[in-house]
Amino acid sequence: MRAVILLNGEPYRGKIDVKDAYVICCDGAYNWAKGRVRIDENVGDFDSVVGTPDPPPSKIYPSEKDMTDGEIALDRAVSLSPEEILIFGGGGRREDHFLGNLHLLYRAAKAGVRATMVNNDSQISLLGEGEYRFAAKSGQTVSLLPFGGDAHIMEMRGLKYAEEDLWLKTGSTRGISNLAEGEECSFRVKEGFLLVIFNREII
Repeated sequence: MRAVILLNGEPYRGKIDVKDAYVICCDGAYNWAKGRVRIDENVGDFDSVVGTPDPPPSKIYPSEKDMTDGEIALDRAVSLSPEEILIFGGGGRREDHFLGNLHLLYRAAKAGVRATMVNNDSQISLLGEGEYRFAAKSGQTVSLLPFGGDAHIMEMRGLKYAEEDLWLKTGSTRGISNLAEGEECSFRVKEGFLLVIFNREII
């Protein structure tokens, strides 16, 4: 099973496939998602919703709290033990929330769940230790950044600038603007956490 989280950032303009997925909608995301996407659960404080969300929330959180509605949704999604989590509507609008949403990807990775944020112009994954494969398009821009500390990549395949045993250092932009050379990119992360950012072309 997959989990899908809908956030109240820039409304996602593309089609969202919710087949075999459990869909969690956060607060104001209901305004852009209703009628477009099947929603299984609404969560949050609902200070941004126009009208009454359907299905009705089982709990309404106070607006003054120590976590965002997105974090509430992420924890709920992780509790379902999904194979992966897809987050839509996580970019645009408030940059503080966007940066916070990157930490939701980190939270999922720490819990052992692969999570991807799909925005209108990018697809962002945060990878912990392990081996990963992604669909790609030749010539597509792929950027790699460490997150929360240095990241050690033992292998990368399918990129123009592919290196073995590469350390990406915090405070350096070395991994920005690589290029895919085929239909698949792969990475083996030995240590740390790695942000992998694809441009819009394959979404």
